[in-house]
Amino acid sequence: MKLSKTHANLALIIVAFLWGTSFTFIKQAIAAGMPPGLINTFRGLIFALLIYLFFYKIINKMTCTEFRVGLFAGVINCIVLQLQSVGLKYTTPSHSAFLTAMYVVILPFVTWLVFRKQPAKKSCISIALCLLGMAYLTGIVEGGFHIQLGDWLSVLAALALSFQIVYYGHFATGARPQIVAFMLGITQLIISGIYSLFFEGEGYQLINWSHAIIPVIILGVSASFLAQTLQIYSQKYTDVVTTGLILMTESLFASVVSISFGIEQLTNRLIIGGILIIIGLLTIQFNMQWLKIKKNK
Repeated sequence: MKLSKTHANLALIIVAFLWGTSFTFIKQAIAAGMPPGLINTFRGLIFALLIYLFFYKIINKMTCTEFRVGLFAGVINCIVLQLQSVGLKYTTPSHSAFLTAMYVVILPFVTWLVFRKQPAKKSCISIALCLLGMAYLTGIVEGGFHIQLGDWLSVLAALALSFQIVYYGHFATGARPQIVAFMLGITQLIISGIYSLFFEGEGYQLINWSHAIIPVIILGVSASFLAQTLQIYSQKYTDVVTTGLILMTESLFASVVSISFGIEQLTNRLIIGGILIIIGLLTIQFNMQWLKIKKNK
């Protein structure tokens, strides 16, 4: 089924909402003692099973090219999820979401690195605003230079996510989205599972399964199966810039959900930092040519 650009963008808004809620559910699963790698293992398992259940006829006809495209996409995706999940052990859902959303600023530079297309001058303004917002959000302005490990991991997740979006938008469009989605789930299951067995096995006995299992199932169904399948499919019918602009709203959804669940409080630091980052993200997305026209009149 082919989508219009409008329908594709509406689907991406749903993706942003589902991703925004995922930060809170990851935090809940971690609070119940489940290690990040194991969370991503179960997410990958649920993701792969549901994709295969609905699209097994297409997946059974996977080509070698689609396998390679899906494998590489899966590795990048696994890196993003692991950085986000581990980061959430040491920071709040809102911090993680706002800092991860900085991928929108990083995207032009990744595009320049891959395609040798020079970033616009407004990128410097966006970076300055995002860095200032990060300074407020992480408390540097009030208490000096001290950023939590989780905040640094969230920034690294933003970098990895920018590569993921460029890859989806320019290299994965030739592969059928159902197959790419299936490969995301399988790759996540295998890589996260191996990581968890080697580095997290000793912590399994501390897991409160009755509290952890529901958030993990929700993550597997909503944030992985629904959101990532929609993202892959929708990006075939819209452009990378619009995708980045829409998906950055996940940080707003993440803050609203986290505060609603009582995981964190609404503070002036969160408001000021969040607003500065959002302005920085909007600056990089919108074409400011109209300002020049207005000035010349």
